Amino acid sequence: MQLKIKTPPKGFAVFAMIGPGLIWCSEMVGSGEVILTTRTGAILGTGVMWAIILGIFLKFWIGLGGARYTVCTGEGMIDMFDRIPGPKHWVVWIVLFVQFFTAAISIGSIAAAAGVFINSMIPVPDVFGGWVVSIFVFIVAWAGEFRFLKMIMSLFVLMIFGGIVYIAVTVFPTVSQFLNGLLFQIPEVPEWASKAVGHTNPWREILPLMGWAAGGFASQVWYTYWVLGGGFGAAADRGCGRPADVPALKSMSLKTAEKIRGWCRMVYVDATAATVITMILTLCFLIAGAAILGTSHQAPSGSQVAVTLSQIFTSKWGAFGGFLFMLTAAVALVGTQLAQLSGWPRLLADAFRICIPGFGRLKWKVQYRIFLVFFFITNIILVFTFGMKPVLLVKLGAVLDGLLLTPLQALWTLAGLYVVLPGLYSKEAYQIIRPHWLFAVFLILAFLLFGYFCIFQIPFLL
Repeated sequence: MQLKIKTPPKGFAVFAMIGPGLIWCSEMVGSGEVILTTRTGAILGTGVMWAIILGIFLKFWIGLGGARYTVCTGEGMIDMFDRIPGPKHWVVWIVLFVQFFTAAISIGSIAAAAGVFINSMIPVPDVFGGWVVSIFVFIVAWAGEFRFLKMIMSLFVLMIFGGIVYIAVTVFPTVSQFLNGLLFQIPEVPEWASKAVGHTNPWREILPLMGWAAGGFASQVWYTYWVLGGGFGAAADRGCGRPADVPALKSMSLKTAEKIRGWCRMVYVDATAATVITMILTLCFLIAGAAILGTSHQAPSGSQVAVTLSQIFTSKWGAFGGFLFMLTAAVALVGTQLAQLSGWPRLLADAFRICIPGFGRLKWKVQYRIFLVFFFITNIILVFTFGMKPVLLVKLGAVLDGLLLTPLQALWTLAGLYVVLPGLYSKEAYQIIRPHWLFAVFLILAFLLFGYFCIFQIPFLL
C-alpha cells in the first residue's frame, strides 16, 4: 500500500498553512507567563532574560524534532517513544507514571489561578471561582464544541497581549540593562522580595520560569497531535491514536519522500513562528513585571496575586485597566485549561493504549472522557486544597511538567530521529528525509542543560 501524500506548499503559500504552531503557541503563552514570568521579572528583574531565551530555544528543538518525526511517519510522539530500543514499552511506562500525576497538578494549578482572578473581580467564596472554571471547562471539553468559544477567548487574549507588548515597549530597559540580561548571571533576590516571598534562592523563581517557558514536556507531545490534526505530510487523514503504517513507509517511493521533505520545511516555518511569538511575549511579561512591579516592590503571591499583577495595567489605564487585565487574564487561563484538556487526555490515552492494550479497544471518545472525569475530580480537590495559593501550585506544576522529564524527552527525541526513523524507511528514502545534524547538536544540549537542572537544582528546590 502506498501513502498518498499531498503536494507540500511553496513560497508564500507556506505562511497560509501555519496552524498547528498557533495552537501550540496559544497553549505555551497562557500557562505560566501571566503569573510566573511577571512574578520573576518583579523579583529578579530583566537579568534573567537569558533563562527565557535559552529555555524556549532548546525546547523548540524538542517540539520541532517530534513534529518532524510525525510529518515523516504519521504517528505522534508517544508512539515514537514506544519504538525506542529496550524493554517492551519501557519509555511509555515512565511517561505514563510521571504524567498521570503531573497532569493533575498542572491542570489544577491553572484552575486555581483562574479562580483567584475571578474571585478578585467578583466577591464570592474563596474556592468558588476555581470550581466554576472547572465545571465550565469540563462541560465545554465534554461537548467538544470549542470554535465559538475560541473566537471569544482569542479576542480577549489579543487584548492582554497587545496591552503587555505596549507596556513593555514604553518601559523598555536601557541598552546596557538589556545586554546584561542576556549574560548568564544569577541575580540575587533583593531584601524586600525575600521578605515577601519567604526565600533568598533565585533558582526557586528561575526554574519554574524555564519549566513552563515554551510549555513543558506535555506541550511538546501535544504539538505532534496538532500536526496530526493539520494533516502535514504522512499525518494526512490519520488522526490520533494510530501507530504508523510501517509497510507503507518501507515501500515509500523516492518521489513521495521528496514530498515528505517539503512538508518538513513546512513544519519548520510553523514551529519557528510559534517560538518567535512565544519568546517575544514572554520577554514582554518579564520586562513589564520588572519595570512596574519590581520598582514598586510588589511580588505577586497568595490570594492577592491577581490584584498585584493588575497593577501593570492600572499604572497605564487606571482602575478600568486593572479590571480589564484581570478579566483578560482569567479568560487566557481558561483557554489554557481547555488546551490542556484537549492535549493531556490524548497523551494519556496513547500511553494507556500502548501499555494496557485492552484500554485501546474502547472508542477514542470514551477514552478521552474517562480522563476528563478524572481531571475534573482532581481539579475540584486541588482547588479546594490550594485554591488561595495559586503561585505555589503553578510553580510546582511548572517544575514537574516542564523540567522533570524534559532531559529524557530530548534524548528520546534524538533516538527517534536517528535510531527509530531510519528503521522505518528504506535506505534510499531515508537519505532524502534524514534530519539535519543541528537537531542532534541542540537536542544533546537540551539533554545536558535540563539534566543539570534535574540533578543539581531541583532536589534543593523541592
